[in-house]
Amino acid sequence: MNFLSALPPGWPMIVGGVFLWLLPKRAQAGGALSLAILSGLLFWFTPVLGEGESAKTFSMLGAELQPIRIDSLSRPFGLVFHIAAVVSAIYALHVRDTRQHIAGMVYAGGAIGACCAGDLMTLFVFWELTAISSVFLVWASDTPAAYRAGMRYLIVQVGSGVLLLTGAIIQYVETGSLKFELFVSEGQTLFGDNSISPAAWCVLFAFAIKCAFPLLHNWLQDSYPKATVTGTVFLSAFTTKLAVYSLARGFAGFDPLITVGCVMTLFPIIFAVIENDLRRVLAYSLNNQLGFMVVGVGIGTELAINGTVAHAFCHIIYKSLLFMSVGAVLFRVGTAKATELGGLHKSMPWTTAFCMIGAGAISGFPLLSGFVSKSMIISAAGEEHMFGVWIVLLIASAGVMEHSGIKIPFFAFFAHDSGKRVKEAPWNMLLAMSIAAFSCIALGIAYPLLYRLLPFDVDYHPYTITHVVTQLQLLLFAALAFVALMKSGLYPAEQRAVNLDTDWFYRRLIPKVTRGGQVAIELVDQTFRHDFLLTLRSVLRMIQRSFNVNGWIGQTWSTSTMAFWAATLLAISLVLYYT
Repeated sequence: MNFLSALPPGWPMIVGGVFLWLLPKRAQAGGALSLAILSGLLFWFTPVLGEGESAKTFSMLGAELQPIRIDSLSRPFGLVFHIAAVVSAIYALHVRDTRQHIAGMVYAGGAIGACCAGDLMTLFVFWELTAISSVFLVWASDTPAAYRAGMRYLIVQVGSGVLLLTGAIIQYVETGSLKFELFVSEGQTLFGDNSISPAAWCVLFAFAIKCAFPLLHNWLQDSYPKATVTGTVFLSAFTTKLAVYSLARGFAGFDPLITVGCVMTLFPIIFAVIENDLRRVLAYSLNNQLGFMVVGVGIGTELAINGTVAHAFCHIIYKSLLFMSVGAVLFRVGTAKATELGGLHKSMPWTTAFCMIGAGAISGFPLLSGFVSKSMIISAAGEEHMFGVWIVLLIASAGVMEHSGIKIPFFAFFAHDSGKRVKEAPWNMLLAMSIAAFSCIALGIAYPLLYRLLPFDVDYHPYTITHVVTQLQLLLFAALAFVALMKSGLYPAEQRAVNLDTDWFYRRLIPKVTRGGQVAIELVDQTFRHDFLLTLRSVLRMIQRSFNVNGWIGQTWSTSTMAFWAATLLAISLVLYYT
């Protein structure tokens, strides 16, 4: 037992997942589920570090490492990662693809190991493990578009890991320590005399990439919708939330994150409203929800950090539920485009019901999980008298209602009847969705169970009259706005189109500019090369003519001429020598 406790959390999924290929294909899905449950049980019984206690360390190459640190911050993430792994494995029970089962287990185990790492080197190892394993969930779609998106995803994720390693090395050189602790102190800024250290810059940039900060976010909308139906459910749970955990561990209370988080909550709303692919809508929605968590990290108070952890916990579950319900539609209908869906509530009633629960949870309806978690962050902004931030978060909450609370279920299951009559989702998909839906309701009602897991003692009561009425007013206003826009024809019509995001610059513009520059250089090069060769040939011909037997140099010269030139050269040499 001591040997098992010395292994990093998530190891059964990493080690066992690698050997899943030894099982018959029919048994691999069950094997993956068993590994997730076993890992969850081991994690549940692993003791948590108390206040003042430190994790065990060992030396390697002169550095002190803490491979396992399960404390009040990492434990909630470890628990919800295990729940997500179990639910995702149930959702994938019908899959007969060895790659997906191995990649899913190694990916989930890597994320759990990363969130329980006490030093930057261990974090880097698991960080890269999640990047390398998860890309196979994108490639498993076996389409050229998925391959290209997977390559871009891999480059971005591995690049994030390289930045993390760079920061760790700088940190070690400067301080002699690799401990993964707070990188910032009160009042520090990005620039200026009191700016953060170079190591903190590198690590923050690495976290920012994985957390899909604005302008660094495109890998998310690019890759997630191109992954397999089950792969997207895995992807939605781990990568970005691992980044949120890392930010909470390393940059809690860092003010610039508040601004970044506010931008993250707002800019995806427009893209989500006009997007036709419902899985891309959910990807933008994911950005929006991450913004709430980043704001919470930036505020940094106990209530804000509690809100961030609680919201990450709830978000993993209800976002998985939404991806599962849209994935079930894609699995049965073959498309997730809003223009090709509608009327599916008649043939997929259970999926419709589960999707609506997920939509209600992400919108923050009372009695559902989003209500008890998101409000903590908004309240934390209010308590710190950040009126502007508070207003932004309220607007963003209304936006969530528009694009995820209404748009997803409305266009997938209601709206116009597409005439498609398909079977209900497979039993294992329904079981996974039911577990997630039940969790959304349970966390919304029995919220003290969630609050007990949070890093700090909680003195927060979400179900006050003011809070409930304010939230209901906000949601009803958002619903009214949606109805009014739809009736007036002002709501952006769903249409087949490619919406340009900032990735257009590096996916289209920069390659075009590069190709144009290459053509110009080749043209100039060819012109100069041609002219140079012409000149060279002329010179060679002239030399050839001059030195052949008939040339003026190659022909036989008279003795008097030779004597004249010898005397001339001698005279020039003497002049040069004496001057």
